[in-house]
Amino acid sequence: MRLRLSRVSAPSPFRIAIVSDIHYASRAEQQRPDYASAGIESPVGRRLLQLYRRHLWLRDPFAHNHLLEQFMARVGDPDLVVANGDYSCDSAFVGVSDDAACLSAAECLHSLRRRFGAQFEATIGDHELGKASLGGGLGGLRWASWRRLHTELAMRPFWQRSAGRYVLMGVTSTLLAFPVFEPEALPEERSAWHRARDQHLAEVRRAFGALDPGQRLVVFCHDPTALPFLEREPAVRARLPQIERTVIGHLHTRLVLWKSRLLAGMPVVRGLGTTVRRLSTALHEARRWKPFRVFLCPALAGTQLFRDGGYGTAELDPDARVPARFRTHRLPWS
Repeated sequence: MRLRLSRVSAPSPFRIAIVSDIHYASRAEQQRPDYASAGIESPVGRRLLQLYRRHLWLRDPFAHNHLLEQFMARVGDPDLVVANGDYSCDSAFVGVSDDAACLSAAECLHSLRRRFGAQFEATIGDHELGKASLGGGLGGLRWASWRRLHTELAMRPFWQRSAGRYVLMGVTSTLLAFPVFEPEALPEERSAWHRARDQHLAEVRRAFGALDPGQRLVVFCHDPTALPFLEREPAVRARLPQIERTVIGHLHTRLVLWKSRLLAGMPVVRGLGTTVRRLSTALHEARRWKPFRVFLCPALAGTQLFRDGGYGTAELDPDARVPARFRTHRLPWS
């Protein structure tokens, strides 16, 4: 008698689409065409910033809303869509406590939630909370932005999903790296930020501590400045070999990621303003990004110089028999 052996088929890949740094502009934000130069009194400084934005960064940061529609049309129906932070242009530099920026973020998130429904997750970026302006030193973190994220935008500091033997986690980079951002917070609000950070770290510790040895992990963290702070946590450090990839945004382009690696370990520069101190602090610790196996999802619009915007995708084997496959995809400017 012959025994007929049935062939067990491999499970279908778990498909993820990733979009970051959308910087959607509501009509209210579009009424501030010269916002980037606010607070810069020197004519030379204003001119240098204008040249930088015109030729290198983005000539018109309000001109790329249509790329969000292109992204949603191109990715089809993946198992999960993750937006990895920065939904508005933050043109007042105080996050979504500003009505115009909050409207931008709300419109952006509404479009994504309507399109992908329960298959959508969103991490919090630095522009949601407020970020001091380049050169002008205006703005910074505002506690009202944190409250608004919860009450009006329905965003969570930490989220977690499972896909077979994979665990997917989203964390809030600004909270984790708050010691770097603290000088940009109002003095009377810093204790509230510290409490929120403590609560967030407790969630992260519990989640990492609950991982089984056979599980694989994908972390979504907007700003890599937070990664050295994660690495210092014993619960995280014990699970570093299980991290398949850490998806970051914030840097907008692979060129900035390359420069970050080149400048890793540089001294912290003080006395040249808030932005220089913050950036040099991040670069000083950039060597500690390596064990997180960083994958950069580019900004949706990319940069003016290279027009290198786009989005990311990932395919996970639910049985974790083969490594996850991460790719970037260009979105052409029309």
